[in-house]
Amino acid sequence: MEYVHQRMMENKQVLLPLLRYLPWLQQKGGQSVSTNYQGEGLSEHSMAFPVYDSTLMSFVKEAAKSPLMDRNYLYVYSRNRIRTHDDERRVIASATWKEWDVLRGILSKYVLGGRVKAVLWNEAVTERIFFLTLSRMKEIIEFWDQPFQV
Repeated sequence: MEYVHQRMMENKQVLLPLLRYLPWLQQKGGQSVSTNYQGEGLSEHSMAFPVYDSTLMSFVKEAAKSPLMDRNYLYVYSRNRIRTHDDERRVIASATWKEWDVLRGILSKYVLGGRVKAVLWNEAVTERIFFLTLSRMKEIIEFWDQPFQV
């Protein structure tokens, strides 16, 4: 019991900086947070590129430097047979402190994977994956410790 409480105290310190984005992620759930650049000088032969919301970029930057990132997130997906957004939501909803690494893997897929395939960032907000993952992590910590003071 003491081990779990100690782990949750450590996880609380790691999660705390990301929780300030929770209201924004909840508000933007189901909405697109990127637009295609339509600036001057783009000709018909130019390729449009996405421009992301500054809050999303701040969240991604903060999350990427946190210890929550797991570079082996693909293993989490294959081991738990996660293939769709519904699978992700099902795993997130049923996660306990024992599945903390699974939650880290889901978060990492979108944060780290978005560096290569940037559409993942928008997808994680639209499908509410960022919001659900952070909310579940917060609930798990609050179950073992006192509520957050954000």
